[in-house]
Amino acid sequence: MLIGEVARRSGVSARMLRHYESLGLLRPSGRTGSGYREYSGEDIRRIFHIESLRSLGLSLREIGRALDDPGFTPSALVDDLIRQTRERIAAETDLLTRLRRIDATEPAGWEDVLQAVAVLQALGSKSPAARQRAALSAGDEVPVEALVEAVLRETEPNVAGALRWALARSGADGTALLAKGLDSPVAAVRERAVRSLAELAGDEPTTHLRDALAHPDVVVRGHAALALGTRGVADAIPMLIDMIVDGRNDTDAADALSVLASDTATADRIADGLVSRLSTGSGAGAGAAQPLPEVGGTAGHSTHGTAEAPARVRLTQSLADIPGDTASRALIELSRDTDRAVAVTATYLLRLRDAH
Repeated sequence: MLIGEVARRSGVSARMLRHYESLGLLRPSGRTGSGYREYSGEDIRRIFHIESLRSLGLSLREIGRALDDPGFTPSALVDDLIRQTRERIAAETDLLTRLRRIDATEPAGWEDVLQAVAVLQALGSKSPAARQRAALSAGDEVPVEALVEAVLRETEPNVAGALRWALARSGADGTALLAKGLDSPVAAVRERAVRSLAELAGDEPTTHLRDALAHPDVVVRGHAALALGTRGVADAIPMLIDMIVDGRNDTDAADALSVLASDTATADRIADGLVSRLSTGSGAGAGAAQPLPEVGGTAGHSTHGTAEAPARVRLTQSLADIPGDTASRALIELSRDTDRAVAVTATYLLRLRDAH
């Protein structure tokens, strides 16, 4: 079969067939009387073998070795091809992501494109100082997806704070993207996601924070409760009391409860919840919070229960900024507690209340 017919049947151009011949990769078995190349059936099979290996990404030199070396084993080469392909896909994916983000900024000219590229590169810099400068200078040229991604991967506290500030300032809605971060298998990413949601205003972030009160990660639940407490969401009360019992951010939790205690009914509910935990133990932190007693039910509560001593002191201290008669009656009863630390703390707090 002559070269033109081979090219037509194989789909490999005559020019490429000559190139293969020049490299010693393919040698026609014969020549016609007029000197034209003539390919045998075995030559045709070799051509298809060459093209098959090219489709896997092998170089022509590697193909020659694979076809001509009887001792050649493909496993190492295939493993290397897999690695190279993964690296190439990752690089192409990064490029596509960068292009989409630049396109999302709707650049008016090349100056806008270059500015967006510069900021995106700075956000991915190995230098924390460069990342922080990029966060503080970020404007409309930075898509919300890039800011959220940077927030969720940032490990330096100062840079993370700057990125959260930039995200909140941007006005762009990254709530849904941050909420997805709550489902990350990495605990640190989940914490960054909930802390970032806590700094976003509006109903949607608040809704996600409410949902996070039932999250299996206690750290996520805690940050959600603190944020909701400052927003006046009473759903956070049981979790905030859990945090005081368990000694996790207990001072912040107590402050959040004092913010929530802005009306008599809520103040009484909080006071009853604190006193209830004084007598029911401290084991609820690992799961759902203990139910709160009825409002005004402090009278008659036993304050000599099974809660551990440090937790009982923290619970007593937390009554300090809870207004109303329910909290006052609880402190009076606690001032007679058999635990001296609790009694002294309650007595001191009663004096402060009387002074005011």
